[in-house]
Amino acid sequence: MKILYILFLALTSLGITSENNSTTLSHDKPDHTAWNTLLQKHVDKKGNVNYSAFKKEESKLENYLNNLAKNAPAKNWSKSETLAYYINLYNAGTVKLILNNYPTKSIKDIRKPWDIEWIKVAENTYSLGQIEHKILRKMGEPRIHFAINCASYSCPKLLNKAYTASNLNDELEKATVDFINDTTRNKISENELELSNIFKWYKSDFTENKTLIEYIQPYTKVKIDTKADVNYLVYDWSLNEIK
Repeated sequence: MKILYILFLALTSLGITSENNSTTLSHDKPDHTAWNTLLQKHVDKKGNVNYSAFKKEESKLENYLNNLAKNAPAKNWSKSETLAYYINLYNAGTVKLILNNYPTKSIKDIRKPWDIEWIKVAENTYSLGQIEHKILRKMGEPRIHFAINCASYSCPKLLNKAYTASNLNDELEKATVDFINDTTRNKISENELELSNIFKWYKSDFTENKTLIEYIQPYTKVKIDTKADVNYLVYDWSLNEIK
């Protein structure tokens, strides 16, 4: 996984992208305080979002995204700093996408929400899908799947504070425990697992050196039989909006 991360940094430094734009680049480590403040104000402890109130401060979100664009990860950043950057970028970008199309009942009602390239990182432009699959997943940290949010009820909850390098490991671990033990998203018993489709879609990320049950077991107090049946729950794509 360390080799993948080094390769990722090398590709980033070469500016590999599908579109180039002129952006003043500093490589300073960005301050996530603005994003943290917005999350604290507009996201509850369950990860549900007050989009109508968020909409009134959309300019602050735009400023934060612009700041990230001008302060892209550099070779001298730690893995934790880079992960925190892209997790926050993904989540802030998802909220901005919803606000651009608000009101909406589901992110899937938006045309190609994960495919359109519009998120700036230095001179590069990415889609949400590219950030997830071409950057975050290649960094060898499967817990990112419990940190990035797709604005839907079945997604892992949107944490109501920003990820930083200093809190990253603790928050990723907590997010993983919370998600796996959330009975609205996973139902775990000794002989049967009814899991979120996240474990199906990204199974290879969780099972590189172990089985799916072996990955889940440390995060639950339920003693799971190694031959337990594994099935997947229906995914609720409705908007994760405070009701």
